[in-house]
Amino acid sequence: MIVKTFGSAVQGVTAITITLEVNVFPKGTKFFIVGLPDNAVKESEKRIESTIISLGYRFPRFRTVVNMAPADIRKIGSAYDLPITLGIIAASGQAPGEALSQYIIMGELSLDGTIQPIKGALPMAIQARREGFRGMLLPLQNAREAAMVNELEVYGVSHIREVIQFLHAPQSLSPIHVDARQEFITAQQHFDVDFSDVKGQYGVKRALEIAAAGGHNVLMIGPPGAGKTMLAKRLSSILPPLSLHEALETTKIHSVAGKLPAHASLIARRPFRSPHHTISDAALVGGGTVPQPGEISLAHNGVLFLDELPEFKRTVLEVMRQPVEERQVTISRTKTTVDFPASFMLVAAMNPCPCGYYNHPERDCTCAPGIVQKYLNRVSGPLLDRIDMHVEVTPVPFASLNATETAETSEYIRQRVVLAREVQTERFKPHPGIYCNAQISSSLLKRLCYLEYESANLLKNAMNKLKLSARAYDRILKVSRTIADLEGFEMIQTAHIAEAIRFRSLDRESWGA
Repeated sequence: MIVKTFGSAVQGVTAITITLEVNVFPKGTKFFIVGLPDNAVKESEKRIESTIISLGYRFPRFRTVVNMAPADIRKIGSAYDLPITLGIIAASGQAPGEALSQYIIMGELSLDGTIQPIKGALPMAIQARREGFRGMLLPLQNAREAAMVNELEVYGVSHIREVIQFLHAPQSLSPIHVDARQEFITAQQHFDVDFSDVKGQYGVKRALEIAAAGGHNVLMIGPPGAGKTMLAKRLSSILPPLSLHEALETTKIHSVAGKLPAHASLIARRPFRSPHHTISDAALVGGGTVPQPGEISLAHNGVLFLDELPEFKRTVLEVMRQPVEERQVTISRTKTTVDFPASFMLVAAMNPCPCGYYNHPERDCTCAPGIVQKYLNRVSGPLLDRIDMHVEVTPVPFASLNATETAETSEYIRQRVVLAREVQTERFKPHPGIYCNAQISSSLLKRLCYLEYESANLLKNAMNKLKLSARAYDRILKVSRTIADLEGFEMIQTAHIAEAIRFRSLDRESWGA
C-alpha cells in the first residue's frame, strides 16, 4: 500500500514542498529511504522504529521504501521524522491515511514519541498556503510562528499520539489562532533601552538621530568608557517602526536560522546584532555546507553593531563590503545558490589608538609615533568609504553625569525621524529600490542634493582647508540632505552643509598624524 505525506524543505528564506511516498509490501525485510537524504534523514529509521514500538504499534518487517520527491533536492535534517512515521503507520494499515494529503507535517521525534521543534516554520507555512494545503501539523513550539499565516489551519502537537488521534478524529485538536496585527502593534510599543538613560553626549545623540533619519552608516571613535556601546544599543529605539511586511521578512530569516524564542510569533522591533570581533567570515555574512544566514542577514531591517572595529580580522570586514552596497548577500555552492537579504544599518565603534587615549581632553596618549595611523589602517579605505558619518565621542564630564534633569526620550526623537523618512519615501517614489538618503546613487546626487552658491562655496573651502578626500564629497551631500529633511527644508542650507562636514573626521589628512 502506498501512502503520501507532505513535508517542506527550506532553501535560503523560502520553502519547497517535499512529497514523501511510503510503500510497504511483503517482499524482503529491508528499509530504504531514497531521494537524496542526508545522514540525519537516513538515521531516522532507528528513531522511527523506537517511536512506533513505544506507541504499541508494530514496525513493519516487510520491505519499506520511502521516496522523497523531488529527488534532485537534498533533504537535510531530522524534521522529516514525523511525516515518515505517519506514512509508515498508515501504509501498514494501522491508522487512516486519507487526511494526510491535506496537511504539511514536520517534526523531529524523540525515542518516546515526543516531538521536538524545527527551523523555518514560517516560510513553510507561507508555501503551504500558496500551494493550497488545508493546514499544518507542527511541534507546539513552532505553532504560533506558523499561525501568523492567514487562511491556514495550524495545529501544534507535543507528542505523536496527538497526531494519530487527529487522523482518527480531526475534532480532537483545535487550530491555533494568532492575531498577528494586534500582537505586532502591542510589541512595538516596548523597548528595553531608551535615549533618556544617556547623560550628556548631545552631539553624538544628534549624529545618531541624523543617521537614523537617513539610514546612514556610522563610525564612532572615542576612548574607553565614553559611552559608544551604550549609545549604539539605543539606536534601534529611534528607528522608524517596522512595517508588517518588514516584520514578516525579518521573522522569516530568524526562523530559518532557528533564532526565534520558543512559542514566539512575530519580530516586532528592529533587530540589533552585535557579534564578537573573533567572528568568522561565514558566521558574519552567512554560509556553511548548508547555507545559513549570517549576522548581517539576522540584522536585516535593523542594526549591525561592530564594536572594536580594528580588532576584527581584515578578511571578515572585507567580505562585508559588497553586502553593504547591494543590501543582500549571495552564497554560492557547487549545487545551489542562495540569496539572503541584508539591508542593515552598520554602526561601528573603535578606540582612536591602541592605548585608547589619542585626542583625550585629560589623559595623554602613550602610543609611539606612527602607531595611531597604523592602528587606523587596520580598517580598509573601501570599507570606510561605505561609512557616511565619523563621529568623535568624548568622555562625559562629572557635571553631566550628576545632572538631575531628564534627557530627551527615544519616543520624541523617533517622531522626528519618522517625519524625515516620510519625506524621503515621497521623494523616492519614482526611483524603485531607493528608500532613504543613504541609498542615493551618484546619478541622482546632483539633482536631489543641489547646492546654492553660498553652500557650494562653503563645501569647496572646507575640502581645500581640511584636505578632505574626494569620497567625503558625496557623503557630505547625502548627510546634509538628511539634515535638511529633519529640519523641514526643501533646499539644502549652508548650516546643513556645515554640520555634515563635522561628521567626516577620518577624511582629514591631519587626523591621526
